[in-house]
Amino acid sequence: MEKKEALDFLDRLAKGISEMFGSNCETLLHDMSVPKHPIVVIYNGHVTNRKAGSTEDVYGDLAKYKSSYLEGDFINHLAVYKSGKFIKSTTFHLKGEDYHYALGINYDFTYMREFSNVLENFIKVESDLQSAISEAGDNKLSSIFDSCLEAVGKPIERMNKSDRLRLISLLKREKAFDFSKAVPYVSSRLNLSRYTIYKYIKESS
Repeated sequence: MEKKEALDFLDRLAKGISEMFGSNCETLLHDMSVPKHPIVVIYNGHVTNRKAGSTEDVYGDLAKYKSSYLEGDFINHLAVYKSGKFIKSTTFHLKGEDYHYALGINYDFTYMREFSNVLENFIKVESDLQSAISEAGDNKLSSIFDSCLEAVGKPIERMNKSDRLRLISLLKREKAFDFSKAVPYVSSRLNLSRYTIYKYIKESS
């Protein structure tokens, strides 16, 4: 490909990409065969406030980089521009006998990043509703049990069967057994089998 053909092709490519991805997408060509690598053509230059002829690169001054870093392609890298903009940057090189161009694609995603943070904060939840309801139920059941135990007036380890039946009766009155985990919970608190709790439920008035 001759130099003029290469330049024409890259120019059309840069223009097409800038139009396809909109005003946040800056595309440009650096002439890498010229010292300081000036911009030959640029589209949507408002992204970095550069114009044709500028020797400023989105990464800074290219002259300070070793030549080995200016030969290969760099795909989809972050560049934080001096204005504070967050830019996704890609560079492709095209070389011929008498030319070396670099096609730069710089997409400003600053506002997307800010919106992403807002969106992440908006969709953040403490826990799923089912777990929250279950936890609230467990807390309520614990509160009912403690209240009924206090009404019986004896510590669990000193209770006889009559005391336990009274406790079960109080729990029934407070609708404690409407909770899905009530029997396992009461069984654990009283250190009795679930079978015994079910039996007490039937026996209690």
